[in-house]
Amino acid sequence: MSLPVSETKYDYCAVPLAAYACRADQTKGRLIAEPESATRTAFQRDRDRIIHSSAFRRLKGKTQVFVAHEGDRYRTRLTHTMEVAQIARDLARSLMLNEDLAEAVALSHDLGHPPFAHMGEDKLKEKMKDFGGFEHNDQSLRIVVLLEQRYAKWNGLNLSWETIEGIVKHNGPVTYKPGHTLEQVQKQWDLQLNTWPSLEAQVAGISDDIAYNSHDIEDGLFENLFTLDDIASAVPLVERVWAESRNQFADLPHHVRVHEIVREILGRLVTDVLDESRQRIANARLTCVEDVRACGRQLVAFSPSMAEHVKAMRAFLMPRMYHHQVVRDMRVKAEKIVEGLFDTAMQKISGEDAFTYSRKVADDIAAMTDRQAMAEYEQIFGIKI
Repeated sequence: MSLPVSETKYDYCAVPLAAYACRADQTKGRLIAEPESATRTAFQRDRDRIIHSSAFRRLKGKTQVFVAHEGDRYRTRLTHTMEVAQIARDLARSLMLNEDLAEAVALSHDLGHPPFAHMGEDKLKEKMKDFGGFEHNDQSLRIVVLLEQRYAKWNGLNLSWETIEGIVKHNGPVTYKPGHTLEQVQKQWDLQLNTWPSLEAQVAGISDDIAYNSHDIEDGLFENLFTLDDIASAVPLVERVWAESRNQFADLPHHVRVHEIVREILGRLVTDVLDESRQRIANARLTCVEDVRACGRQLVAFSPSMAEHVKAMRAFLMPRMYHHQVVRDMRVKAEKIVEGLFDTAMQKISGEDAFTYSRKVADDIAAMTDRQAMAEYEQIFGIKI
């Protein structure tokens, strides 16, 4: 199936862009106007600013599922982010979309995660419930528009409208709560919150799903939280891939077998998304990127049958991995650390209202790596957890 290609120049893109792709030379601009680079497109510049940010570097010390310092075999929030970005580039290239924008959104999607992953986030949400709440996607936005302080003329990274849209809406239309950073940004920039975002942002969103579904299976198997028999009996896709692997390779070391199976699952998820998305895009008869936002539905997606397989993976992983006793023990420690740090910091309030002060406390805690949070807790309470 042929795709419509823009008739104008490609603006430093390695491959032709479809007419409905985001073009860097047609960006809606930046919140603070600045001269563009002579050697990089707007989206390439966004990507580089994200990679060079301190928040991005801190991801190497933040939990994906297992606490980051407990073994070098596990994925961290940084390695997960890199895997998401790699998948996003492949999908974007295959769909003739802007790889640089898809990569920029993918690289920034988890910047706001606090230490200890969702375990730390859940406790921070609880502590912030009377102060406007906490949500890691909004914290990612807060980092790139306010908290990163690297430039003389502005706070934040001053990213393009399209990258900001992708950070906010990569999982679809959103609403905001009073006091969230998104409320402030929306007053300055209309991000069209009730629409689906660019296809590049949708690619980044589904690349996150592909990465953690396949790679969490791998980490869970290597941690011996479950066996191949266990997950194959619950997830038909895994059962099928494992059977094919046994038929093709009768005798493999366990770790090679696991890598082969996970690699094949990931590949099938990617292929399914490409096939389904191409069909949806063709049916939508898109002529420009604004048609994407106006169509009112998700265009980059799993097929209905693959969505059922993904649902089965999540249903299996929830009790067997995310709520496994090993992870639950980590959760108890993580929650105790985050709560202790928050309560101690709030006792020092002076000169500011509790709402403003609590937001600064949440910013400080969310910025910590796992190790930093544990060290700070030990210094305060004299207890090593």
